[in-house]
Order: sequence, then structure tokens, then C-alpha cells
Amino acid sequence: MKKRRVGIITFSDGRDFVHRDLIDMNREFQSRLVRALEATGEVEVVVASEIVWKPSLAKKAGKEMMKAEVEATIFNYAIWCWPHLTVMASLYAPGPYLAYGQINPAYPGMVGLLAAAGALEQVGITPERVWGNPEDPDVIEKVMHFVRAASAAARLKGERYGMFGGRPMGMYTASSNGDQWLKEFGIDVEQIDQYELVVRAEKVSKEVTKKAREWLEKLATVEYDGKQLTPEKLEKQIALYEAAVDIIKEYELDFVGFKGQPEMTNNYATMDVVEAFLNDPYDWHGMKDPIVAATETDMDGALTMEIFKHIAQEPVLFADVRHYFEEENLLDLCNSGTHATYFAGRSLNPEENLKNVVFYPEDFYFPAGGAAVKHFAAPGRVTLARLARQDGEYVMTIVPGEFVKLSAAQEKKLSEEVQIQWPHAYVKLDTDMDTFLKYYPCNHIHGVYGDYVEELVQFCDIKGIDYQILGE
Repeated sequence: MKKRRVGIITFSDGRDFVHRDLIDMNREFQSRLVRALEATGEVEVVVASEIVWKPSLAKKAGKEMMKAEVEATIFNYAIWCWPHLTVMASLYAPGPYLAYGQINPAYPGMVGLLAAAGALEQVGITPERVWGNPEDPDVIEKVMHFVRAASAAARLKGERYGMFGGRPMGMYTASSNGDQWLKEFGIDVEQIDQYELVVRAEKVSKEVTKKAREWLEKLATVEYDGKQLTPEKLEKQIALYEAAVDIIKEYELDFVGFKGQPEMTNNYATMDVVEAFLNDPYDWHGMKDPIVAATETDMDGALTMEIFKHIAQEPVLFADVRHYFEEENLLDLCNSGTHATYFAGRSLNPEENLKNVVFYPEDFYFPAGGAAVKHFAAPGRVTLARLARQDGEYVMTIVPGEFVKLSAAQEKKLSEEVQIQWPHAYVKLDTDMDTFLKYYPCNHIHGVYGDYVEELVQFCDIKGIDYQILGE
């Protein structure tokens, strides 16, 4: 995935003789910040061509950031800086903004940072603030919390969501207002009939579907039963995937949702293979960027996943909150579609993941048949979340936890009690179930490996969204 493009503008004293005397020092502080950001491997840094010490340079630096299309701007302070210069730069430089202060005791850099941040807040701009040496891992990680959240907010703007089908099975929580999305996030919604998938799938070359089917049979286990799952039905699902990719490219969609039930699942084939491999970082053609795909046209679910994708830059889980095993203290996250096979091994190598995957015949819920993409999520720390609306206002619920790996016997036992055909992620939450059930807003949940609680919090702050963290 592409690096996050971040601008840096370093400010100076508005007196020319002070600026000249301190310019080399200021440049060195700037270089230290640049080196620390580039060392993360996540950031492409764009530096203003001059240290800003007068209004014309403030405007010039801001316009340079605008021209470079940075996704966030860091205002850098190591000495006393005249605050109005920051305000003037902010008229042009793209936000969100981080006011960053470096440790330089002999010069009042902290005074400059606080004066500039206060000036921004007086005109309605609230920057994030970080103070410390960029070589300090804790300090640069605080900066990266902001960078990840800010770039996610920036990347949503101008994206297009493809909605294949309407509201599924009466789920109010799955349907959102496109006008609200455009206003709050800058996202355009394109509505597409599911029949378009069928029409295009019928035109996909049999050579393409056969080659893909053989790739799946080689790397994974395919449990043909001669009825619900046959080679022909698996190839039909593969053709639907190819059709979806074709539409996504033609319509210039960034993320999507498929209604699936009941039209496709009753009459044509399930969308499980489509959703799994769109969310994966690979398919039978090779490596690719994941394309967020939500089942049941869950718009707020897809949006939550897209935020996660931009923050973590890895595949994102979609699941039902299916069942709580009280004795084991495990929540079972399980859904027929959308579990990327990435979660089966947590690897970018499809062979490592697919050896843990079984393409299992669908059950009676889906008479059209096809394969369910069955596996168990690899263990690891996870951040789960959901963006949902309460009386029309968005609130993000954040739930840290841990995916747990069970023995093969335990996996078999627990999955048979719930849904043997479907993928499962067993999670120990950082909160108790009473709290979770009281405050969690819907039936779908989403997440990624790693700790991204702070990034989600800062994303919410940037977008003016309330949030709640369910954790100890």
C-alpha cells in the first residue's frame, strides 16, 4: 500500500537577525524529525522549501503542501516562533494538523508551540500536540498515531462506495444516508443492481474460472458434496469475483458491499468467495491491494472497515457477533462471507493461509449453493470497532481484545455447536460480556490485528465523532 504523504513546515522567529542566527539549528531539528518519520517505513515526507519566518514564506509553504497533496501537515517548533505565521500557513496547507515541539531548553520552543496551537484553536482549528525528541520511540509513535488517523480521514475524501443491492433482511443498521456520508466523510455512493454481477459473470471465460478453481484446489481443501458444492458452482462463484473486479474497475469504486441474501443466495450462488478474496491481499492472479467488501450491503460496516484499512494498511475482518461461550469466556465472531483468508494464517503468502482453509458446502440457508470459506482466525492482539448512528449522529465503539488459538478438537467442538461451515474468530475481549452487550451497537463487528485504539480515537477527534472504548 502507498505511503502516507505528510508535510512538514518549520517555523522561526519573525526578526530577521534572530532567524539568520538560528537557521542552522532549526534545520537540524527539522532533519531529525524527517529522519525519524522516514525510518518508520510508512511515511513519505514533503518538507517546505524554506524555514518560515515571515508571512510571504508562510503562504508559500502552505501552498507547497497544497500542491504536493499532503494528507496531513506537521507544524514544527524548536525555537520561539511568531504564532501568526502558523495561522497563515494553515490557510493553505491541508489538514489535519499536528503541532510538534522539540526539546531545546536554551530557546523557548515550547512557548512557540503553545502560542501557535492556541492561535489555531482561537480560529476554530484544533491541532493534535506532541512534544519530545523524535529519536524517542514513544514520541515518534505518538506522532504516528496522528499520521495514521489523519491519513485515513484524508483518504476517505473523494472515495466511492459501490452498493450492490438494497437493504438486507430489514437491517436498519446496515443502511446509511448517502448525503450524510458525502457531507461528513466526502464519500460518494454508487448504487448497482446485483443483476449486473450475474450478467457479467456469465461472460467470464471458462478458461479463467477453471484455472482459478485448480489454484484453489491446489492450495486449500475443497469439500465437494455433489449437490451444494460442485466444481461448476465453485467456478460460478469465481466468475462472480471476476465480474465484481471488473465493475469495481469500470465504476472506479474504492470499497463495496453486496446484499447477497436472499436473491443471490436463493437463485444463483453465495458471495462468500467474492467477499473473501476482495478483502484479501492476493487472489489467483497474484498480489493486490485489499478491496474492502462488506456482506449484506452493510454500509456503516464497510465504512468502519475502510477506516481500519487506511489506518492499519492490512486486511480487515467482517463478522457477526454470533455467540458467547461462557465457560471458555470466548466470543465467537462468525459470518458466512467476508472473512479474508488472510486471517487463517496472518500471512501475505496465500499458501500459508490457504493450507488452513476449507471450501465447505453451504448449508440450508443458501439453497443456490456454493462454497463457504471456512477457517479459524490466527491468534494475536486485535482492535475491534464499529461506526454506528445514534439518533442520526455517528458514534464509534472500540473494543480491544485477543484472538485465541484453540486446539483442533476444541475448534471442532465449538464450531459444530454454532456453524461448522463458516469461518470463526474466537476472541477474549478486554471487557466483560454484560458491558459489551449493553453498549455494542449492532450485530456486525470489524477489526484488524494490532493495537490501533489511539488511532481510532484520534480519527474520531479529527472528524468530530463521539466514541466509547469498551475495555478494562
